[in-house]
Amino acid sequence: MMSEVQTKTTVRVRLNVNGAVHELDVEPRWLLSDVLRHQLGLTGTHVGCEQGVCGACTVLVDGKPERSCLMFAVQAEGHEVTTIEGLTPADGLSPLQEAFQEHHALQCGFCTPGMVVTAAALLRDRPNPTEEEVREALSGNVCRCTGYQFIVDAVLAAAKEGRS
Repeated sequence: MMSEVQTKTTVRVRLNVNGAVHELDVEPRWLLSDVLRHQLGLTGTHVGCEQGVCGACTVLVDGKPERSCLMFAVQAEGHEVTTIEGLTPADGLSPLQEAFQEHHALQCGFCTPGMVVTAAALLRDRPNPTEEEVREALSGNVCRCTGYQFIVDAVLAAAKEGRS
């Protein structure tokens, strides 16, 4: 009996991630989250549910929060992708990240990158959100540790102080 040999087909993509262009060979089935983590070493993008429900893999695509576990890497070609690493200054934390730290808005930290990415987009578009708007914006991000109040407090404090 003859066995069939399966060959993997890759395509070359140019991804603009955190302001840097990367040319990569990827299989068309590879998810953006996996390419970010395993090809580019950007491990701040966490993978939780792999169904787009938890929000841990949230990145900005052309400035809009998107679930990187629901997007193929080839779909990101021609778009600007920003991860938590792209929002974090080289010399420390962003003001929003500092607010998360000051308000104890993280515990295990697994959801934190997705929360910060989502909150950064909110504060960019709505510099002075209400508590209800913060809760609505973060409603797609699951945290199993904090109970959300400290996260909401941190985002509101960052907004109040003009820190995004």
